[in-house]
Amino acid sequence: MRTQADLRAWRRKQSAQLIFVPTMGGLHQGHAALIRTAASHQATVLVSVFVNPLQFGPAEDFERYPRTLEADCRLAADAGADALWAPSPEVIYPAGAEDCWRLQVPASLQQHLCGQGRPGHFDGVATVVSRLLALVQPTRMLLGEKDWQQLTILRQLVQDLALPVQIEGVPTVRASDGLALSSRNQYLSDEERSRAVALPRVLRAAATTESLASIKAALDQAGLDVEYVERVDPHTLQPCGSEIAISLLAAAVRCGTTRLIDHAFLMTRQPLVAIDGPAGAGKSTVTRAFAEHLGLVYLDTGAMYRSVTWLVQTRGVDPADAAAIEPLLDGLDLQLRSLPGGGQQVLVNGEDVSVAIRSPEVTASVSAVAAHRCVRQALTAQQKAMGAKGGLVAEGRDIGTAVFPDADLKVFLTATVEERARRRALDLEQRGFPVPERTALEEQIAERDRLDSTREEAPLVQADDALELVTDGMSIDAVIQSLVQQFRCRVSEEAWPTPAG
Repeated sequence: MRTQADLRAWRRKQSAQLIFVPTMGGLHQGHAALIRTAASHQATVLVSVFVNPLQFGPAEDFERYPRTLEADCRLAADAGADALWAPSPEVIYPAGAEDCWRLQVPASLQQHLCGQGRPGHFDGVATVVSRLLALVQPTRMLLGEKDWQQLTILRQLVQDLALPVQIEGVPTVRASDGLALSSRNQYLSDEERSRAVALPRVLRAAATTESLASIKAALDQAGLDVEYVERVDPHTLQPCGSEIAISLLAAAVRCGTTRLIDHAFLMTRQPLVAIDGPAGAGKSTVTRAFAEHLGLVYLDTGAMYRSVTWLVQTRGVDPADAAAIEPLLDGLDLQLRSLPGGGQQVLVNGEDVSVAIRSPEVTASVSAVAAHRCVRQALTAQQKAMGAKGGLVAEGRDIGTAVFPDADLKVFLTATVEERARRRALDLEQRGFPVPERTALEEQIAERDRLDSTREEAPLVQADDALELVTDGMSIDAVIQSLVQQFRCRVSEEAWPTPAG
């Protein structure tokens, strides 16, 4: 298809689910991976080929950029695309590229990395993508992680403008020698290609404490002309150092006349996610499924506090008596074990209390027990030890503030009191417990919110850097999908692959 009319006629015949893969042509196996991933979602796949003049500077390679439409069509079809749209500049910019409406990317997102040396480049990218999305109207758009800055900017574009499309990043595809696949690689001579492989090798060999100067020196020594080497926060794209556990080391070099970019994720520990929120917001269900989806360990801190509360009750201790509770914590053997199928077993001093800690009696007293400093200090110490190496997602009331303030992603998962009461009634009914009147449930939940948010030790508050997610009206799958999208804004598929299956 070449015209807007072609696209409209074709689009009317398609199902609601359309996945879009925008490209500038010169397709290679990196693009094929994008298309195959799109096709795996069992949806209609559209590929576009458009060399966008707005993202090329005056001295850049717009005129000689690879234009191989016939070969592109074959590759796209072989990879599973249903159609390919190759519009002319007049279709995309009816008034001409010089007189079209343009978007301006926030300065904070383009003042570093490629944005610094290519003024106007990302404005051109944002402008053409917004135009393509308006014309194609896909439900999902797939982009490669190779240009992480571009991916981050377009994710922010979609979020800030509330565009009805989901963005999915696909891992960088590399040749056997490690060089990231790029349409511009064909510019390289054999001798230049042998030098270019130093770019991925040096970046991946870099230690988290290595200076940018030493990395630049290694690239210089390999015969590459370095444009920049920067270490930034993957989400904000702002410069950082080792204080960020997961950071992006990115570089742009010239090998001969060819400009190459690449990056590596530097990790001082595995990913760590903190999910906080009030009682009854669905944190346990969502967090368990989210952890399983990403291959992270699920740390149910709520079960830990419920376990202590159960112990207090079985020993006949007053939940309000901190002095009487403190001796119970000495030598406490508390274990959480993951079960096949996503379940969890909770053991207190060797006794399985997985069901008992979910009783209404435990629920009614857990806030009082959890408010004691001795309890929170004892369990916080255990939780921090469990999370020292990362690789887990934890949920509770103070995970992002008191337990893991350095978490890579913090989420405050909440819902209205009315919605949480409805969920609590359903949970009690399914577990075979008596179900109180809805008004009484709402009062209990509101009172628990008050106790949790006003306690002296680690009160329930939303961390300043936490994302608030209100789940009223959202399915569990939708909530998990939202969490996964936020996680992928910070940790790439290449750095932490989603487990197969």
